[in-house]
Amino acid sequence: MTAIDQLKERLPDYARDLRINLGVITSSTALSPQQAWTIALTCAITSRNKDVAAAIEADASAQLSPEALTAAKSAAAIMGMNNVYYRFVHFMGDASEYGHMPARLRMQVIGNPGIDKLDFELACLAASAITGCEMCVRSHEKAVRERNGTKEMVQDAVRIAAVVNAVAVALP
Repeated sequence: MTAIDQLKERLPDYARDLRINLGVITSSTALSPQQAWTIALTCAITSRNKDVAAAIEADASAQLSPEALTAAKSAAAIMGMNNVYYRFVHFMGDASEYGHMPARLRMQVIGNPGIDKLDFELACLAASAITGCEMCVRSHEKAVRERNGTKEMVQDAVRIAAVVNAVAVALP
């Protein structure tokens, strides 16, 4: 039995749809398995539920290279910082001076994530969808599309984000 199967068993009856929806990680037709598992792990960490993160990491470890595991964690970490900062800038509006000030936040991992940049951008997009940073969602969606990512890939990444986050919320 996989760690995700064990999570499914722990979900309460009111969240039974999530048991089926967790299959989104392995059933994507638009994403490669590496992309799907990288996104799932990034989202699990972003969801801040230790049980969900541990279960998805356990199953992802069999699917991902050490570099992809590190990149997923890096995407969650960097988006944990950027989503707060850029959501603030966006909330303040175009007329505010904050949007014209340098962020002065170190973000080197975005330039050198250790995996294909398309895969990393998909993970960052999914994390940004969870945290609700419109500016980051738009920026990463654009970066995905510029790297020949499809709208189906974007949709599957966000679908994984939605399900993993919902499981984190519903898990007792």
